[in-house]
Amino acid sequence: MDLSDIRIQLDECDSEIVRLFEKRMALAEEVATVKLASGKAVLDKERENAKLAAVSGMASNELNAEGIREVFKLLMSISRKFQYKKLEESGRHINIPFIPIGDIRQGSPRVVFQGDEGAYSQIAMKRYFGDDVSSIHVPTFRSAMMAISEGSADYAVLPIENTTAGIVNEIYDLLAEYENYIVAEQVIRIEHCLMGVKGASLSDISTVFSHPQSLMQSARFLGEHEWKLISMPNNAFAARKVADECDKTQAAIASELAAEVYGLDILEKGVNSAENNSTRFIIVTGQKVYREDAGKISICFEVPHESGSLYNCLGHFIFNGLNISKIESRPIEGRTWEYRFFLDFEGNLSDPSVRCALTGLREEARYLRVLGNY
Repeated sequence: MDLSDIRIQLDECDSEIVRLFEKRMALAEEVATVKLASGKAVLDKERENAKLAAVSGMASNELNAEGIREVFKLLMSISRKFQYKKLEESGRHINIPFIPIGDIRQGSPRVVFQGDEGAYSQIAMKRYFGDDVSSIHVPTFRSAMMAISEGSADYAVLPIENTTAGIVNEIYDLLAEYENYIVAEQVIRIEHCLMGVKGASLSDISTVFSHPQSLMQSARFLGEHEWKLISMPNNAFAARKVADECDKTQAAIASELAAEVYGLDILEKGVNSAENNSTRFIIVTGQKVYREDAGKISICFEVPHESGSLYNCLGHFIFNGLNISKIESRPIEGRTWEYRFFLDFEGNLSDPSVRCALTGLREEARYLRVLGNY
């Protein structure tokens, strides 16, 4: 046979495959109806494994057997997603106990941020809540989460991602540990300033204090000088130290607000080399609430430690037409080489497609938690 003859026969095979696929999906709809009536779970792992063994055993050689296993895995995955959709349409879907609310900035919210006065977290807080917001500050991210849990604050502002430094690992771990939820986010542009005591000049400086990431982001500028670099837990702490010790040889890299708060002179603006340096902050609360106009959902989940489990879980978002904007993983403490996944996708918890995807994910993941809709 020449190529055109082969293609004609392939087209005939494909037509038959399509016909049988549609017949199989019609049967899947019948299965969904039966399971809805009986309350049975969609996923029947024992049945699927038996089916995979049976169909692969029909193959004439090992290569075809492996290919048939992959094809039927996909067929069964599509069938499950179709069944989840039918169940969701009938009202049997995941219970999402989040309450839609209006603007969280109304009233007199109490807000906590990590760091000292002048920290970038304070700038993000003021940008979102306004200059007159009632606030407290604490030394660590964990302390901010605890302030929410203990009731001393209604909201916490926490940095989760920077365009040059990447994600803040500790924040992801704390989101998994604490029963706090994301209700909003705020992105601010980062412009580091070198600052010193009144009357100081660049020629006076011998030591510079700042957060390790800020020192790294300002490496090009700092490399032009022979200064000693000392890491601090927070940029605002560094600015306060320079102000308290009133030593002309000391300088800090921090925000313009920090210079204003601590009465320092800005010796050089924009010392960070990346012009598009921005940080995304999240606003978290202890209540399961979300803005009615929210358009992004964050979740964390764990999958069975076996081949294809993550692929199957992500397929629920594709099947329901949901756009995944970010996925990260963090090691699970005490379980070697196992990971917890954090995922952001577009949607609102009131959307049927979102409920369908989360229903399927709950059934097939080992653990699922909605971290917020904002």
